[in-house]
Amino acid sequence: MREGADERPLARSVVARGRFARIFSLGDRASPSSWTPGLVVASDDPEIPLEFAAFRTLRDSRVIPAKLSIEVLGDLCLPFGKSEIWNAEEGLILPSSLVESNSGEKSFGGQLLPVSWQSLHHDEGLLDNSLEPSIVSIIDAPQLAERPGKLVEAIDAIRRRFPTSLIWTPGIGGPDNCALLSWMGVDLFDLSRSREAVARGVILTEDGPREPESTAGEKSDFQTQLEAWKRALGATRSAIREGTIRQLAERQALSSPRSVERLRRHDSIMSEKASVDAGSAGLESVIKEGTRLLCHSYTSRNDPLIREWRRRVSQVHTPPTHQSKVLVLLPCSAKKPYRLSQSHRRFQRAIPTRGVNEVMVTAPLGLVPRELEDFWPAAHYDIPVTGDWDIDELLVIREMVREYAIRNEFELIINHSGIEFEIPTIKILDTRLGESAGSQNSISRLQEAIENASKEYKLPNPKESFHRLEKLKSASRFQHGTDEWLEGAKVTGRPPIFRIEKNGLQVALWNPRSGRFSFSKASLPILDACNALPRVELVSNFDWRGDLFSTNVVKADPNIRSGDEVLVFQDGVLVGSARAEASGWEWPRGPGRLAKAKHRL
Repeated sequence: MREGADERPLARSVVARGRFARIFSLGDRASPSSWTPGLVVASDDPEIPLEFAAFRTLRDSRVIPAKLSIEVLGDLCLPFGKSEIWNAEEGLILPSSLVESNSGEKSFGGQLLPVSWQSLHHDEGLLDNSLEPSIVSIIDAPQLAERPGKLVEAIDAIRRRFPTSLIWTPGIGGPDNCALLSWMGVDLFDLSRSREAVARGVILTEDGPREPESTAGEKSDFQTQLEAWKRALGATRSAIREGTIRQLAERQALSSPRSVERLRRHDSIMSEKASVDAGSAGLESVIKEGTRLLCHSYTSRNDPLIREWRRRVSQVHTPPTHQSKVLVLLPCSAKKPYRLSQSHRRFQRAIPTRGVNEVMVTAPLGLVPRELEDFWPAAHYDIPVTGDWDIDELLVIREMVREYAIRNEFELIINHSGIEFEIPTIKILDTRLGESAGSQNSISRLQEAIENASKEYKLPNPKESFHRLEKLKSASRFQHGTDEWLEGAKVTGRPPIFRIEKNGLQVALWNPRSGRFSFSKASLPILDACNALPRVELVSNFDWRGDLFSTNVVKADPNIRSGDEVLVFQDGVLVGSARAEASGWEWPRGPGRLAKAKHRL
């Protein structure tokens, strides 16, 4: 039996998510006393409000291996009613460069679990499914932080193995990187660097360490350091709630070269995972109304969400079947979705057929086909508009156009984007000729080119009802990997919301404001038959009445994205559906509500 088997677990629940960043409420769910991201204070630190610091730590290095303890400040453990102290032992830690060696002295702990780079590679006990610590401490975090990529890999491995635990990286956190570390999955920080700042006579601010400014009456005392921490933690929590934690992490990364390196490596790892399984990278399919993807820096282009969009559009997406011959490239607009902008209304008047595939050229997403313009993030991004393209943007756009056009076998590209393209196997017609996209001459050339193409390529111009259905089929292939559930369907209703019916029954609604299909109860067997949605399995002999939690879910598809509709099964039988609030890496053991119930059969 592991040390600490009789220790009481921390009462915690997730109240907000931002991919790997989460806000945990600690204590009574109805009236929590503290939240993360938060602090772990040392025994000689000054008093800090419980809202920011729920734990006090003590390290005894007089013995080898060193012993650790954490006192829980406040009534935060189940069952409530008494104080709690967790104890652990560090084990013998070797440098990360000696990963092939095994000291033989493993770390031990129950609710407090010390983990090192060495133990991640040699301690088979970490695979024990009964091991569910409240806090995992990466005890060699300062050493890993000095070696490129090691800290990122360690946090990622621990976050996936212990999705319910709070992760603490002792010795490396500060007001200048807490948002970045939270973005990577860290929940707890300490005041080690702030104590060092006091000793050096500098202020550790949200932008990094700096000298106090005497003309402003600044001091480098501990109270000043704590105020910086409170501002940073408040900003980080707010960013997680509002869906802007990525942008805050990008700004913080600029405070040091190491932070830039960590963000880049984290982006690289997550992008690679997303190409196989978007849920394992924490990506969302739908976001709450009002969330904006702020692409204000060069670093934004490396966001796994953006890189995965580029990959799927250029390598996977197929346009509506009646738009298979002629591709029309249009410039983007500041207003989203594009069709609501004045410029695109003019373009629409100049495009007299439904038989061409309209694709917007934009940064940083590269390309946005018209049938996908309501999806996240295409309908929700902001980027500074200067009218100029840099070399990297042009490389991405040209490569995406080449892949998209060749793979979908277009015969003609009508280029109204203003960017020059050259694809030897496809005819390209420039309708701008150096003029603005909205000039009368450009619009006239665009209309003439499409009218001529309609005759030369005998483009179909189907009825609006057929056009709508084919666009929704294309959107479904992109979002759900199949359009089989739409076979034989009829689209009714007035724009922008459409009803989708089969055999007289409504099976779904398409609402562009939310960028999703809202499925009815009647659609669930159809969606099951064509494998259109991820699946989760409930525990047996359980009367499902509420939402989905780790206590009632036994298995789940790993490709679930936050916002996905999921089919709910019990003993292999379809019993309903739910809407995911957690991505696949948290299922099925993640804390808090994993999905909100929608339908029950």
